[in-house]
Amino acid sequence: MPILGEYVDVVETAKTLGIHWETVKRLCREGQIPAQKVHNKWLIHKQDLNKFAESYERQRRKNPKMR
Repeated sequence: MPILGEYVDVVETAKTLGIHWETVKRLCREGQIPAQKVHNKWLIHKQDLNKFAESYERQRRKNPKMR
């Protein structure tokens, strides 16, 4: 199984979370989304994305200003 098949980029992550891809890059830089930077591209493991998405959605429901 290819290792990179277990990772997504910022565009795919943005679609999953329903946010702008630049926001995903910022969250990666800040360490809020566990990610690895390879050359000039952020890669997020699918399991880490799923965990982050659950907590992020709960935060968005609690704080409607995040939308």
